[in-house]
Amino acid sequence: MKRYNQKIKLGFIFVASMLLLNSCADEYLDNSKIYAIDTESFFNSETDYYNALVAAYDPLQSTFINVLMGEIASNNTLCGGESATDVPGYQQVDDMTHSPVNSQLQNLWSWMFGGVNRAAYIIEFQDKTDFVGKEVIIAEARFLRAYYNFELVKWFGDIPIKPEGRFVFGDEKSIPRSPKAEVYALIEADLKYAVANLTYVAPQVGRATKGSAEALLGKVYLYQDKFQEASTVLKNLIDFGPYDLVTDYNSIFEDAGENGVESVFEVQYTDIQGAGFGCLQCSEGNVAVGFQGVRGYDGDLFTSGFSFNVPTQEMVDEFEPGDNRKDVAILDIDAWAASTGASFTTGYEHTGFFNRKYIPRKRSTEAAGDLNLTNPNNYRAIRFADVLLMAAEAFNRRSNPDDGIAKVYLNRVRARAFGAANDVTSSGSNLTSAIYHERRVELVGEGHQFFDLVRTGRGTQITGFTSGKNEVFPIPLEEIQFSQGNWSQNSNY
Repeated sequence: MKRYNQKIKLGFIFVASMLLLNSCADEYLDNSKIYAIDTESFFNSETDYYNALVAAYDPLQSTFINVLMGEIASNNTLCGGESATDVPGYQQVDDMTHSPVNSQLQNLWSWMFGGVNRAAYIIEFQDKTDFVGKEVIIAEARFLRAYYNFELVKWFGDIPIKPEGRFVFGDEKSIPRSPKAEVYALIEADLKYAVANLTYVAPQVGRATKGSAEALLGKVYLYQDKFQEASTVLKNLIDFGPYDLVTDYNSIFEDAGENGVESVFEVQYTDIQGAGFGCLQCSEGNVAVGFQGVRGYDGDLFTSGFSFNVPTQEMVDEFEPGDNRKDVAILDIDAWAASTGASFTTGYEHTGFFNRKYIPRKRSTEAAGDLNLTNPNNYRAIRFADVLLMAAEAFNRRSNPDDGIAKVYLNRVRARAFGAANDVTSSGSNLTSAIYHERRVELVGEGHQFFDLVRTGRGTQITGFTSGKNEVFPIPLEEIQFSQGNWSQNSNY
């Protein structure tokens, strides 16, 4: 399924029998009435189940907003853009002044629930028709439902869940927001099913595997401080999975490095023009890449973009001397221009730095349409380095710590970063701090730092962060209104 192998990109052809992704949950749920009749004539063959799975994968492409806005929310970057009013929703999240009226948070809510419902559509009708291999499709559907629900619970805390199947119009008035513990219990159950029914080799490149499910399950445990459970599942993945660190860190984020041995799960993108700026979730390209490009750029290797999500000097200084990841993760545009003759313009909150992992590259053949919507850069959603660092943290923080194995995993990542052994030798809380540091520099630009800070009680390191409020984001006002009093707002919003 290389970039969904074109086959897995049939989601928008398949809308006649699937729920559309819409601009708000009310509209989304209302459309379920239109398509409900199709369930009587659908799921009658393996092809029907496969096509439904195609459509369930498709909303992964809209998670570009999760990555971009998650990074902006952290202490790694500033929002940037053209001006202080360029995409106000991003600017507000950066400043921690966001409210329930925020179109970007509304998009994230709607698009992720769209993914939940597409996966749940398969789960709801899992018993209608039998065929050899159906358990794999059901397992992938449950992985996807877990993936989307995990994004939702990370961002919004308590959310409505419906284990038996799809949400339909009217559910928002009767189904409550479930406590996070119940949401996580559903996510865990879905992922355990996926682990039990998938193998480490995907049927097509880009589809979920046993390894994807184990890694996500380990992360879900970590977010709940279930360190013993996290250490067990992540060690199993490290010991028996087919993954490894690539030698050259720089190769990971280039086209040739997609779906490589370090990739545990990737969101697949293509250079096909799916839509315009009026329907960003419809784009087949990675929209976040264009948003993060250098404004007005003319020169080698890269192409221009909109200068959002600009790393700060403080983030750049987090890299230790000799860390080879720095120049891969961070583009120092002044130094680059001086050495290559490139030219550029500056935008709002210009720091001189850009997220080099995900800025647009020049292509041998340019796609038709707006190039900022057709960047084919896959998002490396779960990398093996992330797995090693999660495992290191789990072993270090569990009730019976094993700092020895934690340091083995941590120093394995550091050896690649420095080109030779550069071991951390500390233990206890000092080792914990070293692991936090390593996660930040290894994963900068990949959308994890805000949630790492929140789940470990370090959110106040973010400028403007208010404890007891900003650990989660507000439920969009429209959703509160649609529920007619069934859903309460998160505290202090």
